[in-house]
Formats: sequence, C-alpha cells, structure tokens
Amino acid sequence: MADQNVSRRGILAATGCAAATLLSGCNHEGSEPGLQLGSSELSDAQDNKPEPTFAEKKLSEMTMEQKVAQLFIVTPESLTGVSVATAAGDMTRAALETYPVGGLCYFGRNITGNQQLRDMLANTREMGCVAGAGIAPFLTIDEEGGPLVARVANSGYFDVEHFSNMADIGASGDVTHAAYVGSSIGSYLHEIGFNVDFAPDADVLTNPYNTVIGPRSFGSDPQLVADMVAAEVDAMLDAGVLPCIKHFPGHGDTAGDSHTGAVYAERSRADIEACEFLPFISGIEAGCPLVMVGHIETPNFAADGLPASLSKTMMTDVLRDQLGFGGVIVSDSFAMGAITENYTPADAAVRYFQAGGDMLLMPENLEEAYNGVLSAVQLGDISSERLDESLARILALKEQVGLLA
Repeated sequence: MADQNVSRRGILAATGCAAATLLSGCNHEGSEPGLQLGSSELSDAQDNKPEPTFAEKKLSEMTMEQKVAQLFIVTPESLTGVSVATAAGDMTRAALETYPVGGLCYFGRNITGNQQLRDMLANTREMGCVAGAGIAPFLTIDEEGGPLVARVANSGYFDVEHFSNMADIGASGDVTHAAYVGSSIGSYLHEIGFNVDFAPDADVLTNPYNTVIGPRSFGSDPQLVADMVAAEVDAMLDAGVLPCIKHFPGHGDTAGDSHTGAVYAERSRADIEACEFLPFISGIEAGCPLVMVGHIETPNFAADGLPASLSKTMMTDVLRDQLGFGGVIVSDSFAMGAITENYTPADAAVRYFQAGGDMLLMPENLEEAYNGVLSAVQLGDISSERLDESLARILALKEQVGLLA
C-alpha cells in the first residue's frame, strides 16, 4: 500500500465529487424532474454509469460499527488504555480490532526516540490496514512550527529545522517564508510516517490580549494571514502531508482558553466575514482538505448559544454552504473544558455529527462517544445518509493519499 502523491488542487475536488456521486440523486444535465426513461434509455443510462471508485466500493461493504469508528481520531492512550503509549504492539492490534478508528493523534509524550516513533507509526498503519474494513488511519500531529507547538522538532530526537514563531514569519511579509515552513515541516513529517498535520494556524490575531493563539498566528492583518496560510497549505500538500487549517471560525479575537471553558468571539457577523474568514477562504481555495472547527461561540453571528463545534449554523450553513468547503471537517479536541464541562461524551459526539461534523478529535471517553453515536444511528437520531456523507468524504480523501487497503 504505497503512498500516492498528494495533489495540491485535486484533493478537495475529488473528495467533494466522490461524496456527491455516492450520495446525491442528481438529474443528468438537461433532464427534467419526473422525466420517465424508456427501457432503451434506461439501459443506456446504466451502461454509461461510471464505475464506482474504490472508496465508494469500500463504503458499501462497511458495517455500521466500522463506519462509526472511522469518525473518530483518538490518542493511542485513549485507544489502548495505557498511561503513555510509545509502541504499537498486541494491545494496539486488539484495540483496533474493537475500534477501527479513523485516525490517531500523537503528542510529545509519545516520542522517545527517532526509530521508536517511525516504528510506532508504521506498525499502527499496518495494523489499521488489517483491522475493521482494512482502512489505514490518519496519523496526525500538531506541528505548527515555532517554540510553542512543534512536537517532533521540539522532541530533540530529530535533526530537523527549528522555526521561530509564525508571528515572525508573518512579520517578514514574504509568503515564500511560509511556503518554506510548509515544505520543511511537511517533508520531515511525511518521511517519519505522519500523513496529517493540524497546521497551519489560520487565526487572525485581532485581540492583542489573546494568549492562547498569540505568536502562533501569522499576524493581525487578515490578508497577510490569508496569503501566508495559502502558501503553507500549498507547500505542505506538495511535500506529501495533508494540512488542516484551524480554528474555524477564528480564535484570534477570543480572550479565554477553550481548554478550560467556553470562549467567545464577540465581533459582529460583518467583521468576522471580512476578517476572520479570509484565511479560511484562502486555505480552502489553495486545496486544503481538512478544516478544524473550534469551540468558539459567536453571540453576534450564529447567536445559537453553541460553540462552533456543535453549531449547525457554523459548520453546515456557513463553512459548507457559504464558504463552499467540500472537504473533511474535524473538531478541535472534545476533551477540552469547553465541551466536557457542559456535555457528556455521548451527547457531545451525537450533537457534533448532527450539526454536520465529519471527524471528532479526542473524545473524553472513546467507548461512550462511540456507543452514543452508534445508538443514535440505530435509533434514527443520526440518519444513515448523514453518516454516509461523512464517510464518503473521509474515504475519498484516504483513497487520494493511499490509505485504503
């Protein structure tokens, strides 16, 4: 199962087209609603029907349990129950047989050596190809660059380039610097065995008192940030790693920390559309296949009293319909206080998928979240069509990068 080259522009289109082909009942161009085909026309239409993609075939063969498991990205500790995971062996194999999750997320604690990390990732990928429906997991990490969020570079076990804060990259005003960051980080992550990076940060730092994002942002000028984000996305795709821009709808105006509780972006809808959205639009247009949605309430925009990560308004009406994003929506960690203080793992997960999310990152309790979603699908609280919409996007993206066995 060799890696395939990552197309800069084709991934997002392929993901959206595959999902639409599989799930929609669209009329052929020029036909009219309700038009009845005769037997010869029907036969011709069937003969001309395109062959299903490998992702479409895979989806049709999956059990409900396998589909639900693919919706989750978890830490190796959450999957296996160990205190700190530094290897993938029998416990990982057994856990993946029970929960063939869609992805795993790694942190500094999981890195204790150069070859150790390579082996853990390679073994996990191989086990994922055997477990469940034979779908390799996304192997993900937060590697933004800079001293704050760079798990691999800051581990001390890899001879890779260290970057200053993205605020310094932005201050240069030169997008080639952002492209170089994306190329360098993407190249070493790909070589080690990762296939998804939760970067670049697409937040515009409009609140100078924001300490959560701070120098992780390229800056306070929305067009500058947009240009830097697009350049890094483009370069990372070329390097063979899938970028994920974050934290939609924008974390740069907030004063609180969603790790510990609810946070708010108080700006008006007009201000958010004119400022915070620009880097996300730019990243999407550059072909970014994943967008991370944050736990950010927008009382003067969505006004639904919900964090964006649980808001149908923000995920479906705005990100999907208004901004035209056809790729995979990933949540920020559901182990954060903004979620855990207000929702059970099952309730939060069900709400997330009902609102339009595709992959849920790090539920507080995998078993409870998984069972909650599975039960909701069985009871019809989450329709099978809604479930398959997300699976079609996930599998189409995985097929593009060679993760389907």
